[in-house]
Amino acid sequence: MFSFSEIVGHDEIKLHLHEAIQKKNPFHAYIFDGDVGVGKETMAKTFAAGLQCQDTLGHEKPCKECISCRQIESNSNPDVIWINRAGSSYGVDEIREQLIQTVDIRPYSSPYKIYIVQDAEKMREESQNALLKTLEEPPEYVVILLLTSNISELLPTIRSRCLTLEFHPLSSGIVEEFLRTQCGTPDYIAKESAAFAQGNIGKAIRYADASDDFVKRKNTIIEMLKSVENFDVPDMIETVESLGTKREELRDYIDLMMLWYRDVLIFKATKNINQLIFQNESQAISMESSRLSYEKIEEIIQAFDRAKARIRANVNTDITLELMFATMKD
Repeated sequence: MFSFSEIVGHDEIKLHLHEAIQKKNPFHAYIFDGDVGVGKETMAKTFAAGLQCQDTLGHEKPCKECISCRQIESNSNPDVIWINRAGSSYGVDEIREQLIQTVDIRPYSSPYKIYIVQDAEKMREESQNALLKTLEEPPEYVVILLLTSNISELLPTIRSRCLTLEFHPLSSGIVEEFLRTQCGTPDYIAKESAAFAQGNIGKAIRYADASDDFVKRKNTIIEMLKSVENFDVPDMIETVESLGTKREELRDYIDLMMLWYRDVLIFKATKNINQLIFQNESQAISMESSRLSYEKIEEIIQAFDRAKARIRANVNTDITLELMFATMKD
């Protein structure tokens, strides 16, 4: 568990939550909105620990030493409840049993009863509707944190009853410095991981921890993109699926392809190699920028965005990739 001072970036969010702890006046419900890996879970855990912290000596909260903080660190605090779904979405019975039907039970030993709903965008519409009354009239000791990577999937009625905190990507420099100083990552791996993570510290850590594997997969994607005219759609799907079909992996591969075409767009507009992420592939980037129009590059990038949204929505992987690659080949 981190203290607020140890969390990298998100300074405005940290300040707001720290003040809520100090004044003992948190809002009854928050939405933490941001990409997977951007730091929402870490912030939620730190906020929960700070609200429940038992320190009386004036230390920064969370103190990480009191009984409550130690319980939260080990996920054993009875008054901090992490809500997880059993399947691909939250059924209404899950939300009722894990949250709605227990809010009237007072905290066991803490000032607050805190519910942290992970992947809140996975709540079905009927589940969100069932939660509305609790959000409208929660007991004074209840704090609900909805963590989402796609706030548009939450009903307007849910959003209007919560305070939304947006988690934006960090600068590559901050991420690189964190990898080098906090994770002991070698300089060249830290630089490359930070560049490709595009401000997402969770992705950067994952890339750095599996640097050899990441480089191999990245190179496979690059070779496919450099020869995209020679691949048909089934070949491209087979190439990507051979690297892994977990949703997190597929999103990483699509992100890499988006960065490639971002470079193509930037080079077409500026002819400046120094602005490229794939600087070692400047010749291929240059050739692709000459081949494609601005409109086509934008269309391809939009196809990547749609593919990521479909993956989040559990649309069939083959159909998702087929539509995406068809746009690239059209």
